Amino acid sequence: MEAIIISGKPAAGKTTVAQIIAKRLYIKTMGGGDILKELALERGYKPDGIGWWDTADGIKFLRERKENPDFDKEADRILIKKINEGNIVVTSYTAAWISRNGFKVWLDGSEKTRATRMEKRDDNTLAESMKVVKIRDEDNFNVYKKIYNIDFGKDKTPFDLVIDTNLKTPEQVSEIIIKEFEKRNKA
Repeated sequence: MEAIIISGKPAAGKTTVAQIIAKRLYIKTMGGGDILKELALERGYKPDGIGWWDTADGIKFLRERKENPDFDKEADRILIKKINEGNIVVTSYTAAWISRNGFKVWLDGSEKTRATRMEKRDDNTLAESMKVVKIRDEDNFNVYKKIYNIDFGKDKTPFDLVIDTNLKTPEQVSEIIIKEFEKRNKA
């Protein structure tokens, strides 16, 4: 079975949706963020929890990554290997652009919707979460533009499926992906 690649901006629902799909299809899941957290740990950071990227420490590591693309290139090398093996759901900001393989899905969500999710997930205020969303969106765009010349969040041409998640539950989004994935794999 080919891999499923899920991408989207921060707090679009990538991890939650990937976990639902992996459970339903009885396959594993892996995230580019998990690999980057391992690399951050090696650098002395203390990446703890899904919301770590939204902390001052996580944003500091993001800025370090802007200066040294080796972190992202190593994480992407590992992800591409897993994608090529198949039978996995991968969450990644970049894999859809750099992999020839996989069923590629973009999860779209407004800044406010994503900040609201982040607020609940990270126990922040909405104002704090809006600020973090804006910082991460800009920093991610700049990092991936510099490393791969990707217009992250703007260029959706690599994707087989784009889903607006603003008014959908993770279960509804997962169901759409699974239906389209199964349809594609029956052909």
